[in-house]
Order: sequence, then C-alpha cells, then structure tokens
Amino acid sequence: MINATLATLFLSQVAAPGSPVPVADPMNLNIGRSGTITVPLNQIVDTTTGISVTPAQIAEFADNKRFVFLGENHATTPHQQLEADIVEALQKRGRRVIVGLEMLTRPVQPSLDRFIGGVTDEATFLTESDWKKQWGFDYAFYRPVLEAARKGQSRTIALNVPRDWVRAVGRNGMAGLTPAQRLQLPSVMEVGVGRHQDVFDALMGGHPATNADKILAAQTLWDEGMADTALKALGTDIDDPKVVMVIIAGSGHIMYGQGINLRVARRTGHRGVNVVMGQSATDAKVAKGLGDFVYITPEKKAEK
Repeated sequence: MINATLATLFLSQVAAPGSPVPVADPMNLNIGRSGTITVPLNQIVDTTTGISVTPAQIAEFADNKRFVFLGENHATTPHQQLEADIVEALQKRGRRVIVGLEMLTRPVQPSLDRFIGGVTDEATFLTESDWKKQWGFDYAFYRPVLEAARKGQSRTIALNVPRDWVRAVGRNGMAGLTPAQRLQLPSVMEVGVGRHQDVFDALMGGHPATNADKILAAQTLWDEGMADTALKALGTDIDDPKVVMVIIAGSGHIMYGQGINLRVARRTGHRGVNVVMGQSATDAKVAKGLGDFVYITPEKKAEK
C-alpha cells in the first residue's frame, strides 16, 4: 500500500533487526468511527449500515459531494473495474465528472488531454506518456477507467508530482526540494497532520527505518502534491454542484481520510466520499473508520 518509490526508499533504510516492534493492522486502526465490521469477499459494504451496495448506490450517495476518493490495490482487475463502474454511474446521474489519476505525473497532461479528447489513439498515448516508465503496471488494468473517461468525455488529470521530487524529499526531507519546485506546490505542507502518522506507521509494518521522518515527508509531498493538482484543475468548478472529481490512488493515500482527502478537506472544507479497496484470503474484519465503503477481493498472486 506504500507506493513503489517510497517502498524503495524504505527498503534501503530499514534499521538493523532489534527488539520487535508491535505491528498495527492498517485495516483496523482506531481512527474515526469506532468499531469494526465484517466485509464479505467480492462485496462493497457501507461501513455505517453493513449493507452491500452497488456502484450506482455509491454514485447516489455522492450527490452534492464534490469529491469521490477511490483507494485501490494497484494492478488488481476488480479494483480498476469498480473504479470504471463508479465513474460511469456518476456520469449516468448527470454529474460532470473529472477523473484524477495517481498513475501519471503532471508533465504528461498534454498527451493525456489529447487521448481523452479523441485526438490520439491508445498506442500513441502510451508512447507519448511513456506509460511504462510513468507507472510500470500494465495499461490493460487501467484501460476500463480511461475508456470510461473517454466515452463520457470526462476531463482527466495527471495528479502526480514528478517522482524525482519524491525521491529527493525521501532522502533529504522537504529541504530536498529546489526553490523552483517549491513554487509549484502549496506554500504550507504539514508533515504528520491529523492521524496521518498513525496510518503511515501501520503501513510501514512496524519496521523502523533510519530516516522514517524523511520518508513520511515524502509521503506528505505525494499527498499534498496530488491534492494541489486536483484543486488547481478544479478551479472555480468546485462551486458547481454538478461537478464531481473522482480521485484514483493507492489505498494508502485514501484510507481513514488521512491522505489526499485530508489535504483537500483542510483547504476547502469538502470531505467527499471515501471508497477503500483491499484483498483478503477470507471475509475481512475492518475498522468502520477505514472508509465510507469498503470492497474486499480475494488475495492472489500479483497479476502481470
């Protein structure tokens, strides 16, 4: 659930084995609404009621909300299909949908615009955007989401800041950013705000790293940067009740409302709808505060 760039930094800085560190289950943290709920495999569950819901019902729940945050396991077919289904359900409700993607960085926005607008075809987009280097996971996983955006003429945004910025902060903290880079980011980026530190620690799996504070700063940059891209793309459209932005990112950026969603809420007051996806060998017991809706699919070996 930690993104690949941060995972590389983490693995290079894990401290030597010592006293065991208690490991908190990231899906069962005491954040937000108290209590737990069991989510059957292959069902989307409303964590308030315990009732299974459909993508259409999630879209209805999102009426008058400006944001829908979808936290996925990367390259997991049912997760990306659910994302496409929710985008289509929102379109069918007459919402003007904007899709924001963690998978692409800001500099590729022009090539993304051409593809979504029908100016270029898929092969050209994959070449122009350098998808393999941008993301690495097979585009086939994400095709349903991009096709839903194209068919519905939904503007689509490359949310991410360049990965070399994140690596620089992971090694040197926020001081690793150049003045020119700082000008393209929020003037205030608060590390450890809210309960983000607790979620981060759980995702680290109880393994102390020598520079954990810098890795947390990198994760903060990632979340703040994507929130900032989203808000700049929305502009004054945030005041239009017909507009909804669907932000698709790894679950670690969404769970408990402590990632991108927290940064958006602190700047705008809009909390949106949180859908968190995960995998389990059996029906999963999760914290009710994990998200408004939770979708659990069977564990399996990583797909190609």
